Amino acid sequence: MKKYIIYIGILAVGLLLGWLLFGSASNEETAHNHNETVESNQMWTCSMHPQIMQPEAGDCPICGMDLIPAEVGTDGLTADQFKLTKNAMALANVQTSIVGHNIAEGNTVKLSGKIVENEESNVVQVSYFSGRIEKLNVSYTGEKIRKGQLLATIYSPELFAAQQELITTSSLKESQPELYKAVRNKLKLWKLSDTQINQIEASGKVKEDFSIYATVSGTVSKKLVEQGSYIKQGQPLLKIANLNTVWANFDVYENQIDLFKEGQDVSIKTNAYPNKTFNAKVSFIDPILDVKTRTMKLRAILNNGKDLLKPGMFIEGNIKPINAIKEHIPVIPSSAVLWTGKRSVVYLKKNPNEPVFELREVVLGNRIGENYEVLEGVNNGDEIVTNGTFTVDATAQLQGKKSMMNREGAKVMTGHEGHLGMDSKPSSSNESHSNMNERIEVSEDFQNQLKIVFNDYIKLKDALVNEDSKKVTESAKALQSNLGKVDMKLLADNAHSHWMTLEKELKTSTNSISNTLNIKEQRNHFKHLSSHLAKALRLFGVNEKVYYQFCPMADSNNGAYWLSKEEKVINPYFGEAMLTCGEVKQVIE
Repeated sequence: MKKYIIYIGILAVGLLLGWLLFGSASNEETAHNHNETVESNQMWTCSMHPQIMQPEAGDCPICGMDLIPAEVGTDGLTADQFKLTKNAMALANVQTSIVGHNIAEGNTVKLSGKIVENEESNVVQVSYFSGRIEKLNVSYTGEKIRKGQLLATIYSPELFAAQQELITTSSLKESQPELYKAVRNKLKLWKLSDTQINQIEASGKVKEDFSIYATVSGTVSKKLVEQGSYIKQGQPLLKIANLNTVWANFDVYENQIDLFKEGQDVSIKTNAYPNKTFNAKVSFIDPILDVKTRTMKLRAILNNGKDLLKPGMFIEGNIKPINAIKEHIPVIPSSAVLWTGKRSVVYLKKNPNEPVFELREVVLGNRIGENYEVLEGVNNGDEIVTNGTFTVDATAQLQGKKSMMNREGAKVMTGHEGHLGMDSKPSSSNESHSNMNERIEVSEDFQNQLKIVFNDYIKLKDALVNEDSKKVTESAKALQSNLGKVDMKLLADNAHSHWMTLEKELKTSTNSISNTLNIKEQRNHFKHLSSHLAKALRLFGVNEKVYYQFCPMADSNNGAYWLSKEEKVINPYFGEAMLTCGEVKQVIE
């Protein structure tokens, strides 16, 4: 019996030891499997090229360095969201607004135009007989004349002969009244008055010179002859404008046509009188569209009794559109919208307390002044970026998030992977990316003007390479000047709106560069200038191959881009210290 008790005790101890050993191993195996699951979600990146993200450890495809574990996000951001630093927000002057109908309250459409002569009141003073101008009493263009004023004295062989006929037939008026009447009528056709004809007949003497008198009062807008000129019957002598009323002509783009009708009130301002507003009504809308500028004329008539408005003055008109915005439809400023091909996108600020952003595609309705109706994509109450939009978009591209040019979100491409010629046929792996870089068709004239701006940019970039801050400032001022000469009237619809937004960003960056001689600050603003100009070149083109290059160590290892005319890398961010640091990221055809 005692023997059985010992056996049972040994069995119990064995079971206990087995549970301790194998149960622990099982737990360790479970824990190990869990760790493997965690590790399977680990992403790997390169310390020099943070845009590289790989699901497994290995070498960086750019520099060959060992990949390191990427930090696992703990900020609760989704795959499409990204965050800007407060410093980046301040430098780019990123501003946001709440979407709502209140943006368009009291909204008016702004139109640009100029004052022109009222063609209905213009008169061309002509000569009713041929001859030579013996004396011209109008000295200069702009001279005011009154009706009945002597304008010129003319010697006319035709009138000389006609006067002799009158004197001869005056003695025959009793016997041949029809002949006498015909001669008098011929003189009347030459605009001689009965008084002048009677004087010739009574004196019996032929006058050598005849006077031409003004038929209207006004201002001489153009002299068409000079003293001593030979003129023909019916030839114009002067153009006379009556400036008591003038026309205000405005350019209306074709996508704005349905916003206006005749009879609408329009308030007009001019730089000459910034504190004065001229009120009028729309009197005419041109039914024919100018195919070159894609605009049509809208006209209002202004009283000008005090002679304040001069033809040629630039003016700005404000008109309340006839298509009122429906209260439930969200309205956003045009500066918030980015276009690429047929897509329109905005950036939403997802967290009211932190600078967290996300791209959102939108479907736009009517343009009302500087705002757009939004049919799909955002709702009233959403917060969107309204200033610095391109900088936010550049950040999204750098972080591999959805962006204007990258619909799906992906890492920044390397080397000649980024060759984006618009006419090239993409491979299957590149197909989706190519579709995200749709070129907007613009005129060759606009491309040539943009190319001048690009050439100034290259000079600025070369000055940074040489660390010549004074030359950098000079190049920036030249760029800014030529940027102002780009004629946005050459663009229509989305291209026009897109360029207006880009131009604003380009001017801001260029102005910041030209206002400092600190090369570190110049390089910081050059980074933003490069990003915005790259977008312009992708969208519009300059009929030249452009290399979009990147250095991962610039901007305190955050990386920065620049544009170049040559494939060879010459880094503008470090000068001689790291002249060849960088690589070609994209080729823009």
